[in-house]
Amino acid sequence: MAAGEHESAEVSQSTTVVVIGAGPAGLTVASLLRRCGVDCVVLERHSRAYVAQRQRAGIVESRAVRMFASWGLADLVLGGAPHDGILEFRVDGESHLVDDSDGSAGPGARLCPQQVLVHKLTAAHLADGGDLRYEVADVSLHDLTGDRPTVRFRSADGARHAITCAFVAGCDGDHGVSRSTVPEGVLTAHTLDHGIGWLTVLADAPPPAHPLLAVSSHGFAAHFPRGPHSSRYYLQCPSDDRPDAWPDTRVWEALRTRLADPALIAGPITDRETFRLRSLVHDPMQYGRLFLVGDAAHIVSPMGGKGMNLALYDADLFARAVRDHVRDQDDTGLRTYSRRCLRRVWNDQEFSHWLTRTVHDAGDDTHAGPFLRHVARARLDRLFTSPTAAQAFAELMTGLDPA
Repeated sequence: MAAGEHESAEVSQSTTVVVIGAGPAGLTVASLLRRCGVDCVVLERHSRAYVAQRQRAGIVESRAVRMFASWGLADLVLGGAPHDGILEFRVDGESHLVDDSDGSAGPGARLCPQQVLVHKLTAAHLADGGDLRYEVADVSLHDLTGDRPTVRFRSADGARHAITCAFVAGCDGDHGVSRSTVPEGVLTAHTLDHGIGWLTVLADAPPPAHPLLAVSSHGFAAHFPRGPHSSRYYLQCPSDDRPDAWPDTRVWEALRTRLADPALIAGPITDRETFRLRSLVHDPMQYGRLFLVGDAAHIVSPMGGKGMNLALYDADLFARAVRDHVRDQDDTGLRTYSRRCLRRVWNDQEFSHWLTRTVHDAGDDTHAGPFLRHVARARLDRLFTSPTAAQAFAELMTGLDPA
């Protein structure tokens, strides 16, 4: 064989769906497709170890739990403990417990960190004979408006591959190749910068009794469980702050003050980062035979825990649409995919925006001003005193299905 001949050869393959990205969205798409007998190949640019350790969202809401149960996957892929349905708001040190369960039948939400869900989805998919390829490079998408798109890439050993398929699921996030392949002007991007920064901290420290949101004049803070012996904390900070501005001592002092808990137990901090709260929606969520799923199509403010859950719902709708196409030659789900997803996305964007503004404006005269501070406090008072307001809040936290 002449030098370089191996490098120029391209390995060809065919499948029904190529899934770009092996995070919660991509692995859920792949697992659901396998469940209904649709073949697929999953491509991920990072290593399996890197994907498995990424720390992100921690609550799989009730409707998503029921979605996994409907596919027979809940017991296989959902780790963590059941969420007891109680959310604590602490306003100027005064505790208010709110029931965020809507009382509907069936299993409730689960406290399941993203890395646990990813680990279990990966194991279930591979055990089911799934084709999952890590550390791929130079991924490119071709002929997306034709009948048989092609995905080209280099595998970890440097070999060049080309997979023809019926559909591509773009599950590779906000900065992935999927959405960047769509020609300029096809998608409309709706964006919002909330003007708020957060420091997020992961620590080996006791979790709270209930997920906790704290409002005070010192700034917003939150404390969430991430397992039996670890916690995730959030602290409002300037939107251009950097992690090195928050040494351990400052983190724990701020948390004790804002959470109104002078006895808060500290622990080793294993991860910290700062980011700006922003929201983003791309419309439509489809270009030809490329379907955008999860963060590739939309970013939601972290308030309300909707980001990962929206990705799971996108995955469910996409998998059902492909199943109907393959099994029944019914393209209704494919044609309506974007519209149905976006109806849910905008519903959750509104709720997340409402909750974001409420908990930040209620404690901060600096940016919001006293008028909006009083308005936000009125919202919280209504939530704490009106059963009707509390029920509406619970329905939105649980996950309405407007589709």
